[in-house]
Amino acid sequence: MRYLVDYADSLSLNTLKQRLAALAQWHITQGFPDPTKTPTVRQVLKGIRTLHPAPVKQAAPLQLQHLEQAVQWLTQAAEQARQSGNMADLLRSRRDTALLLIGFWRGFRSDELCRLQVEHIHIEAGAGMRLFLPQSKGDRENLGTTHYAPALKRLCPVQAYLDWISVAGIARGAVFRRLDRWGHLSDEALHPGSLISLLRQILRRAGIPAELYTSHSLRRGFATWATANGWDIKTLMTYVGWKDIKSAMRYIDPAISFGGLAAKPAVDLNAGTLAQLPAPH
Repeated sequence: MRYLVDYADSLSLNTLKQRLAALAQWHITQGFPDPTKTPTVRQVLKGIRTLHPAPVKQAAPLQLQHLEQAVQWLTQAAEQARQSGNMADLLRSRRDTALLLIGFWRGFRSDELCRLQVEHIHIEAGAGMRLFLPQSKGDRENLGTTHYAPALKRLCPVQAYLDWISVAGIARGAVFRRLDRWGHLSDEALHPGSLISLLRQILRRAGIPAELYTSHSLRRGFATWATANGWDIKTLMTYVGWKDIKSAMRYIDPAISFGGLAAKPAVDLNAGTLAQLPAPH
């Protein structure tokens, strides 16, 4: 309670909740009772919410047109690098393309992208890919989760993955790795905390306003696209792996229409033309 009160003026409510979760986890792993679930702590948290109201900050969903623009720019950069023999730029363009497309079409979080291993990915030619994660946020029993991503006619995550693995010569280990300016590929995976700056760097180079976007924008962008293309909430939750409907709803922008009363018709930039993406079975 004293901790919450001391930091109520300087930290956001979401940050305080994260700190509470960390404190709870520490107590549990040390064999102590969890003090964060007591009614008095919850009352203090509720009081802070009342005294320091603030809108919930959310990353903007990555629009399909911006995804396509970024991938087009990366494809051109890769071709120029190939023609000039610039291996560093070729590697970077192929890696970033695969990162964007797998992150978007799978709705992966930063940590999930960074934990992907080559030996845990199975490609089905002309159909799709299966990606196994031994651990994930929603997998409390650490049983592992298998995700599916389809092959698409364009903006295809499967082909982007194959292009990246082929040029990088990676046979096992982390899929997405650090790459220095000279084109030296690290054996270590990208750090999840680096993906925000990496994504913004890619978008800026492609001529896209990037400041509103974070790594969560890939997940929110896909959720928004899927909803606009007729996916129901149950199908979307199954595909992305959400167990809690509240978690899912945080990533979906509601479809609001005022019909003929609207001064200007709403334009859905996320609906796109990729309706051939199949719903999972």
